[in-house]
Amino acid sequence: MTITSSHNQRLKEIRKLRMRRRERERAGRFVAEGEDLLAAADAAGWRAVERFCAAGSGLPGIEVEPKLLAGASGLGSGTRTLAVYEEQWAPAPIGSLCVYLYGVHDPGNVGAVLRSAEAFGASCVAIGPASADPFGPKAVRASMGAVFAVPLWRAPDDGSIDQLPGTKIALAAGTGPPLAGVCGPDQTAITLLIGAERDGLPQHVVDAADLTAQIPIRSHSLNAAMAATVALYEVNRMAPAT
Repeated sequence: MTITSSHNQRLKEIRKLRMRRRERERAGRFVAEGEDLLAAADAAGWRAVERFCAAGSGLPGIEVEPKLLAGASGLGSGTRTLAVYEEQWAPAPIGSLCVYLYGVHDPGNVGAVLRSAEAFGASCVAIGPASADPFGPKAVRASMGAVFAVPLWRAPDDGSIDQLPGTKIALAAGTGPPLAGVCGPDQTAITLLIGAERDGLPQHVVDAADLTAQIPIRSHSLNAAMAATVALYEVNRMAPAT
């Protein structure tokens, strides 16, 4: 049976999940669009709550008239397939390399951090206060599927970092020694603390960190995604050979 009405309740729910963070948090669900993202979810073992496809596309899922599916999509060119998934949050930060984000408002940056975290083998990304929803549509797209591969932990709203693993290194522009000088091979676990480009980390987070370091650059600052990428590269470069 093909969905042929724009008033279909399933399509209404997709639009709500795509457009409203509050709705996603209430339902504990989110939407991913496009064949590549859904393939990444399949590869990571995520099972869709519901899966939809354009009628006649030959793709798996509930068939929807193509124009209606495009209307439910957030992509300018529409999509041939999308799916609804249950959000998955780790019960605690895990592993030996974690990235903590505080006040990173831009969902594109959050998604890009997830992509870099996957690329450099981070074990967890912790979403701190005032950071964008990692399950929002822009973040999911920017992650290029990493949202399905990297465990996410919802950090406390008060900005406390005591639950984060290992040596906690606060990245602060122009403050402290270069990161390469503090993330040595003797550290078995590290959490990188990263704030927004303009505001950086709040002072209470910096004060609670074990170390403060900077990425030496010639300009004033890097955005959160670029800072995370460089920092993850440095940590990997300094890791002991196995």
